[in-house]
Amino acid sequence: MATEVKPTTRFQPPDWFTSNYTISTNAERQREASHQVRQEGRFLRNETDSQTKWDQHSNNVRLADRVDAIRKWKEILEKTLADIDKEIADLSEAKEITEQALEAKNLPTDVALECLTTREGRQSIDLVQDEPENQLHKEVEVIEGIKKQLQQKISESFEQLCLLQEARQQLQADLQDKNIALGIDIDQYNLTDRSPNISYKPDSLRVPKGSTTPMQWEDFSRYNKERAEAEMKASTRLREAIHHTLQQTENDLEAQRLATEYAFRKRIHEFERAKDELEWQKKNTEEEIAEMENDIRGIEEAIRAKINPTKLAQTRLENRTYRPNVELCRDAPQYGLTDEVKQLEATKRALEEKLRQAKHALDGLQNNLHRINTDLALKINSLNLDNRSMDIRKRLVTRPATKLDRNLTLTGIERERSKILA
Repeated sequence: MATEVKPTTRFQPPDWFTSNYTISTNAERQREASHQVRQEGRFLRNETDSQTKWDQHSNNVRLADRVDAIRKWKEILEKTLADIDKEIADLSEAKEITEQALEAKNLPTDVALECLTTREGRQSIDLVQDEPENQLHKEVEVIEGIKKQLQQKISESFEQLCLLQEARQQLQADLQDKNIALGIDIDQYNLTDRSPNISYKPDSLRVPKGSTTPMQWEDFSRYNKERAEAEMKASTRLREAIHHTLQQTENDLEAQRLATEYAFRKRIHEFERAKDELEWQKKNTEEEIAEMENDIRGIEEAIRAKINPTKLAQTRLENRTYRPNVELCRDAPQYGLTDEVKQLEATKRALEEKLRQAKHALDGLQNNLHRINTDLALKINSLNLDNRSMDIRKRLVTRPATKLDRNLTLTGIERERSKILA
């Protein structure tokens, strides 16, 4: 019986040994490679764990530092914002006080114009361009100049308030951005790898449009702070200028008021002296007129008293012309009666001339008395107008309405209140 062998490849014993050696060698090499990979994997895992841990720690420190920097600038901006709010309030108060001062100048203007209008009631020779009128015109000019200064300060205050508001808006916007950034960075600082709200983000490595450098970020906040401080310094200088202007204008107005009232008092004194002089002249003139009238009546009586003696002397002369013949001689009685008639006629002419002169003098006295009365009426009218003007000007001296206001004025506390402007 024959043996049938399968038709397969047969190997030699060396091949078998070689195969076993190859398998054994490959297994050892694979184990060594696997061991190396495992060691490297452990090393890499430890390294990556450490790197991840320290990277997270470093970024947490960076976030903490960033939060501190934001908080620092946030506190600086908040303080600057509070300062600029206070400056805006102070400047607004200064502007309001200036507007009140400007509105208060309407009263002196009305008073000065009313005094000028009142003094236009003077008549005739009393309508002169005297010192009170010059001082009133000067007072109007001073008030108009003060109004222009105050209006200029109000305009400057409005412009400075706009600049302060603009700087405040920039500070407020920057502060709001800081608050938002602070909240975001605090949230990121508080995140951990176990937080529930973490996930993969698409293109997380992108650089957002409009990103700035830390230097630009700090320069921006520093610029806002420095600009606000510069505007506050300008506002402080403006408030000092407003305070100086208010004090200076009040002093100028008060000095002009005193000068005007001094001119009024001086003019009133002159009018009173002129009035007293006219009244004294009137009294003496009236007495002189009364005496002159009495003397005129005496002269007229004396003239009338010469009528009968003249008639008597002329009748005697006429009757003696009827003596007959040689009895019609020019004897002593004839010469005496003739001299008596001539003397009476001369006496009458002298008395009539004196009467004419007396009446002429009386007319002069009466005319002068009329002129004195007219001028006295003018002086009384002018004196009344100036006194009325002084009464009108009493409105310029405002007195405290209450005992508290009076005490504040007397103690000087009221003046101290104006120092808040500076």
